[in-house]
Amino acid sequence: MNLHEYQAKALLAEYGVPVPAGKPAFSVNEALEVADELGGDNWVVKAQIHGGGRGKAGGVKKVIGRDALEKAAGGLLGTRLVTHQTGPAGQPVHRLLVEHPSVVMRELYLACLVDRVLERIVFIASSAGGMDIEEIAAKHPEKIMKAVADPVAGLQAYQCREIGFALGLKDKQVTALARLMLSIHHLFCSRDLSLVEINPLAIGADGELTALDAKIQVDDNALYRQKALEEWCDPSQDDPKEHMAREFGLSYIALDGNIGCMVNGAGLAMATMDLIKLHGGMPANFLDVGGGTTADKVAEAFKLILSDKNVKAILVNIFGGIVRCDLIAEGIIKAVQEVGIEIPVVVRLEGTNVDKGRALLKSSGLKITAADSLTNAAKLVVAAVRK
Repeated sequence: MNLHEYQAKALLAEYGVPVPAGKPAFSVNEALEVADELGGDNWVVKAQIHGGGRGKAGGVKKVIGRDALEKAAGGLLGTRLVTHQTGPAGQPVHRLLVEHPSVVMRELYLACLVDRVLERIVFIASSAGGMDIEEIAAKHPEKIMKAVADPVAGLQAYQCREIGFALGLKDKQVTALARLMLSIHHLFCSRDLSLVEINPLAIGADGELTALDAKIQVDDNALYRQKALEEWCDPSQDDPKEHMAREFGLSYIALDGNIGCMVNGAGLAMATMDLIKLHGGMPANFLDVGGGTTADKVAEAFKLILSDKNVKAILVNIFGGIVRCDLIAEGIIKAVQEVGIEIPVVVRLEGTNVDKGRALLKSSGLKITAADSLTNAAKLVVAAVRK
């Protein structure tokens, strides 16, 4: 789950990481009230969306005076901001962050994330802050520093100091960076995060370090014990279909193809999409209905797939291990009748009572094609789309 910048900064501040003075605003009037509370006559107005590249897309504006602030806030709220990370549709802007501007002498990059290969929490730092870290890593790998946290002992102060000296920081700044990195490591572990990215980590005119921009991701699998963070979820930033899927306990990711996929098990779902691609088709989604599939869950999954108007056919690939194939077939038939599906549906069942399940599908009288193998199912659904 992604957090907005103002939420990420609130978390960082809670754990002792310096951030600029600022507050969120949900309307033009609230933006003016925040500006009055902050004081001064110049501010920075930032659109709050789940996507990077806001500055280049016009989502970050420096303003002088209340009139300019009112105009900037009104010009952002209610619009859709398109950046290189949002795609052509952009993301809706319903919230703003109003901050005091900062005098920046130097910009650094700092991130904390889980390295899946090392199976460790890793800190990444670079002297080239404010830029695309992927481009820096590709063109100037020597500018990337790493520190791997021990899973038992945790991140050590000497590792932080090594990164500080490698970044060219001075003595007090090295100490400040070490304190900041240890705080982030504590935040990362205690709040079940999967990413903390500060870009840029700014060095101000006074030589102090400040998190000028921040991005935080929370591990979805840990939200059950992070209820306070779960309440910060902003559904307006998610694909509506993906949000609806979470409400029914379905794992769904929208794609650009025209063949809807309904599968139980993430690995089987990936293999299903691979075979569709292999035989010339384009998957419209990743959809895992889970091991304990029920008729109600299948019906909701069909509704979810059909909400995508690009879908021209559906491939159902279910392995009946926990639930018998005949019960799954009954659920599919009931769901197809309830939803009123008019596009081709190809079903591949395997597992307990598979013959009974296939017989039920064949005798249903519905527009359902039973396949005897995954390869055959992929070929049939691709052919159905082409017809």
